[in-house]
Amino acid sequence: MSEKNFKQVDVFTDVKFKGNPVIVFFDADNLSTEQMQDIARWTNLSETTFVEKTTQSGADYKVRIFCPTYEMPFAGHPTIGTCYALLESGRITPTNGKLVQECNAGLVEITVDNYDPKDISRVYLSFKLPYYKFEELPENLYPEVEESLGLQQNTIASLPKPVIVDDGPVWAVVQLKDGQSVLDLQLDFSKISLLSEKYSWDGIGVFGKHDNGLYEARNFAPFTGTPEDPACGSGAGAVGAYLGAYLQEKVSSFRINQGLKVGRDAKIEVSLTSDEDDLRVHVGGRAVTCLNGSY
Repeated sequence: MSEKNFKQVDVFTDVKFKGNPVIVFFDADNLSTEQMQDIARWTNLSETTFVEKTTQSGADYKVRIFCPTYEMPFAGHPTIGTCYALLESGRITPTNGKLVQECNAGLVEITVDNYDPKDISRVYLSFKLPYYKFEELPENLYPEVEESLGLQQNTIASLPKPVIVDDGPVWAVVQLKDGQSVLDLQLDFSKISLLSEKYSWDGIGVFGKHDNGLYEARNFAPFTGTPEDPACGSGAGAVGAYLGAYLQEKVSSFRINQGLKVGRDAKIEVSLTSDEDDLRVHVGGRAVTCLNGSY
């Protein structure tokens, strides 16, 4: 069997080893689902992707996304990382600054800025969430969530109402009073894992705003094999949907810092656009390739 190529791309950063890595396996059509899952479990990254030939009209490429324990319909940093890897390898070219990714969540529109085929390093990618759905977090679960995050009893009741956001992954989203409170969490990953398993969440996403206007975010998904995600695109998208559509705050864009507690320095940008009653959530960032190889 002839060798095929892969790239390991760091996402939401332009500095190697400071973002969230994803391994992108090209020409994966002959791999079975079981083989893909075995590889994703072995890489032990938050997500691993496999590029296949498209099956839907209008798509520029197809990707399957796996965390260490199961296949995901959509995820944010793998979307940007896979698109970057394909652009860098010359396998795809944007049309009028746009690309379309096919995945299990459907077709995902990606905007490509600063594209130069001779120098991909400056490219900036942003995707539009394929969908988002809300479900209220029942108040009787507040104590369990507080205990898992190391929050004092009755803390959540004094905060903006938390919500469960399904935007591919399913996040229980909690907004704390400020960014420092997010960094100061005293976590119980075993309890977060039990909650996620019991209520069919991918994990818990927590965020808060610093005095300088930047948001601090952390996403915890120990049940899927990732105790703390260094930089989470779907989590950032869930924050955007929560603020703009659920709380209906008048916000058009904001920036998120993520990964400080796990030695990273990721930068995520979220923008919100609307058309009548339809609020669209866009998540963007930079990327950089760290490794090239064959399999």
